[in-house]
Amino acid sequence: MSVALPSAEATRRPRLRVDPFVLLAAPGLLYLAILFALPLAILLFRSFQASDGTFSIAGYIAFFSDPHNLSVTWRTLKVAILSTLLCLVLAYPTAFALARARGIVQSLILVAMVLPLSVGVIVKAFSWSIVLRSDGIVNQTLLALGLVEAPVRLLFTETALVIGSANVFLPFMVLPIYAVVRQIDPELSPAAASLGAGPFFRFFQVVLPLTLPGVIAGVAFVFSLAISMYVIPSLLVGERLSTMSMLIARSFLFFRDAQLGSTISAILLLMAVIVVLGSSYLVRHVSGGRA
Repeated sequence: MSVALPSAEATRRPRLRVDPFVLLAAPGLLYLAILFALPLAILLFRSFQASDGTFSIAGYIAFFSDPHNLSVTWRTLKVAILSTLLCLVLAYPTAFALARARGIVQSLILVAMVLPLSVGVIVKAFSWSIVLRSDGIVNQTLLALGLVEAPVRLLFTETALVIGSANVFLPFMVLPIYAVVRQIDPELSPAAASLGAGPFFRFFQVVLPLTLPGVIAGVAFVFSLAISMYVIPSLLVGERLSTMSMLIARSFLFFRDAQLGSTISAILLLMAVIVVLGSSYLVRHVSGGRA
């Protein structure tokens, strides 16, 4: 009785096939690894490195033991959350107007959203400092309307910081929502109305669930930018109301304390990463695992 031996073709191990499109991403991934991931790894390592070169978490203990640092952390989170919410309130109807507009109107709205991105952040922040100062347009208008008897202090406040940051980051909220809204069939809401659904039911049960992926992506973009902004708070609130990014600059540039600066940077990065990862999970959950 003869036993057939497996041929060489059958015993050959299957070759690992690499998608050629993955190779196209190799230069970008290498660039990010060298100029982004590697410096972040070094920064994280230095946050655990004491002045004598030993491994220690003393930097984190010292940071969270200081009430001033805790108040700055809370202020940074509060401003980022308020800026994100203000951007969302302004961007949601704007995205629908942009998606439903046609012709020259849509082009004008799109240009109004994209063109400010070409203007430097410093220019925008200085513009808001002129608008919000005691003799600025806002106070002059309030005085002319008789709403106030004396100029209101707007500059160097959290309100000014929230308004200024929302103005800068608004396009990053509008564009992700617009990308989702333009794919929604405009006949869905009228169809739900023909079945007896009221305005609130149509919005919360039909429109809002379909736009959640864009909302979550926009919130992740704006919050990550708002929590780490440096130029805007430096010009609008100065040293009066410090943020974590300002503490980082002060630690490296003035105190020459690399461990403190690295520690605050690591904490700030962790906050941003939590929001990004959480938003990615929400997008996959909302879209049923298709995102």
